[in-house]
Amino acid sequence: MSHKIHSTTVLGVIHNGKVALGADGQATLGNTVMKGNVKKVRKIADGKILVGFAGSTSDAFTLLERFEEKLNMYRGNLKRSAIELAKDWRTDRYLRRLESMLIVMNQEEALIISGSGDVMDTEDGVFAIGSGSMFARAAAIALKKHAPHLTAKEMVQEGLNIAADICIYTNHNIEIMEITD
Repeated sequence: MSHKIHSTTVLGVIHNGKVALGADGQATLGNTVMKGNVKKVRKIADGKILVGFAGSTSDAFTLLERFEEKLNMYRGNLKRSAIELAKDWRTDRYLRRLESMLIVMNQEEALIISGSGDVMDTEDGVFAIGSGSMFARAAAIALKKHAPHLTAKEMVQEGLNIAADICIYTNHNIEIMEITD
């Protein structure tokens, strides 16, 4: 019997001209926590782009490498790089088998990239993937609406904490990154 590795909750927020991306650290196999401090967010492109992943870690690193290649090919154009990666991911026989999702963010925009060829933006500046994503997303949307004085980082922190309180595949070992000017 094969168990699927479940992890994670990744949440990104664009708010008042600032961006933050964070994730919990839990990875589970079946109903067992295998590791509690997995690093699921990264800075790339000299700290100008944040990337977070959910799903299989090795698959995510493969996709991250491909995304960085696309960024180099398209001179740092986030949207074009994401679209080209999604095209490859959907059509390439090897990549099609990868089980992961990515959030990519720069100072101006963020996108969710999936293996089904989707490159998604949101109207509200809140981006979430993974097992606890809808809990974290709902919390961050509420914070943007009712606590706009909070920073993007604070919204990510609280959204992930709420997800960790509810989702069994999300823990409180949270790492958050921001793009600094």
